[in-house]
Amino acid sequence: MKSILGRLSLLLFIMSFSATSKATTLKNYDIEEISVQPLKTIIHRTGRLAFKRTINLSFKSSGYLSKLSVDEGDYFEKDQILAAMDVSELVEHKNAAYAQLMQAKIDVNRIQKLIEQKLSSEQAIDLATTKLKTTRAAYKVAFYNLEKAQVIAPFSGVVLARHADFGELMSPGQISLKVAALKNNWVVKVALTGTEVSQVRLKQKVKIRLHALGMVEGVISKIPIISNAQGHLFMIDVLLPELLLTDGVIAGQIAEVIMEFTSEDVVYQLPIEALMTVDEEGKAVVAAKTGNEKLFTKHRYDIYKLNNQYIYLHANNDDQPIQIVTSGWQNITDIK
Repeated sequence: MKSILGRLSLLLFIMSFSATSKATTLKNYDIEEISVQPLKTIIHRTGRLAFKRTINLSFKSSGYLSKLSVDEGDYFEKDQILAAMDVSELVEHKNAAYAQLMQAKIDVNRIQKLIEQKLSSEQAIDLATTKLKTTRAAYKVAFYNLEKAQVIAPFSGVVLARHADFGELMSPGQISLKVAALKNNWVVKVALTGTEVSQVRLKQKVKIRLHALGMVEGVISKIPIISNAQGHLFMIDVLLPELLLTDGVIAGQIAEVIMEFTSEDVVYQLPIEALMTVDEEGKAVVAAKTGNEKLFTKHRYDIYKLNNQYIYLHANNDDQPIQIVTSGWQNITDIK
C-alpha cells in the first residue's frame, strides 16, 4: 500500500512539475499584434549652443575713446550709450561747416538781388547755388559724424568681447565691441549626414534637451546646401526662440537634439529582439501567425531598415495585422 501511495505521489509531482514547466514556457515569450503604420524615424544628435547673430560695433570717424560703459559679460539695454569718443574736433568741424553754409546762403541772396538790379549774371547765381548745395551736404556729413561719435546699443544684449580702452585712438571701422542680442538669438548647431539633412525642413519643430533646463522646443532655422570641408557633413541651425541668456545657459554648452520624421512609406515596426535571423536572400525571419494560422511559423519579410532598437519590414497600406513573437521565440520548440 505504501508502495502504491509513493508511486501516486511521484506521479502527481511529475504532473505538477510538467504543468509548471509548460506554464513557465508559455510565459517565456511575448506576443504582440503588429499593424501597418507610417515609417517614423527619430534622429538623436548632440550639438553646441551658440549665438545665431553677433555684431561688431565701431565708430564712423576717428577720435580718442573717452567713454566706455560696458565690459565683457555685461548686459545692456536698447539705446544705451555703450562707448563714446572725444568730440571736440568733430564739434569744430560741424561749426565750421555750419558757418560755410550760412555764408553760402548769404551769397545766394546777395547775387539774386544783384540780378534783379541787372548787376550780375545767371552764371554767378548758378555757381552760388551749387556752392550752397555743397556746403549743405558738408554740414550734414559733419553733423552725422558727430552723432556717430557714440556707440548706441541697437538692441538689448550682452557684450561678448571688448577691443578698445580709454584714451585709445579709434580709426573708422575699427571694432570696439562685439555684442549679441538676448532674445531670439540662441541656436544649437548640429551636424547631419546627407541622408539625414534631406529629411529635415525649415521651420520644423524639434526637441532639445539642455542640462540646465531639461526639454525645450526649437525650430530648424537654417539648412545649408553645401557640406563642410572637414567631415562632409551639413551643419544646421536649430533656433530656440524662447530661450534667454539669463536661463542659466552659456555659449558652447552641449545640447541633445531630437528630430522626429514621418514618411509616406508604411512598415511593420518590430523590436529588434523579434528577429530570429536573416536568410540567404537578406530577408528577415520572424515567428508569426497570419490569417487563420493556429501555430507560430517562420515568416520571411523584406527588410526596409533596421537599427539598434527596431527592425522595419516592408508593407503595403492594405496589409493585415500580424501576430509576432516580439521576444523569447527561442523558448518555443515547435516553430516550423
